[in-house]
Amino acid sequence: MALAFEEPVKLPRDSSSWDIEGWREHSSCRDLDANMFFPAGETGPAAIQIAQAKVICGDCPVKMKCLEFALATHQDYGIWGGTTEEERREIRRAWRRRKAAQAKSA
Repeated sequence: MALAFEEPVKLPRDSSSWDIEGWREHSSCRDLDANMFFPAGETGPAAIQIAQAKVICGDCPVKMKCLEFALATHQDYGIWGGTTEEERREIRRAWRRRKAAQAKSA
């Protein structure tokens, strides 16, 4: 997955200000059952559920805000911003690799 985030977004500790822009109100999933975005596993029926959730995220107007939130708050479970847990881990690994490479070249 090639998402170019320079570094994790820093969110305030006060959770009441995490959605200050009200992005969640504009999400494609706002009226759907949240369980759809938290499959149990990755194979069989869960794989279908993941694919369905990603389709919903695909056209979401706040997809990137959602992903930024998930990365900044270390959401380890579920589909956020159209990404799975493993895809978000890969984004974090890419950050660490870039940071290490920058440190070596400095």
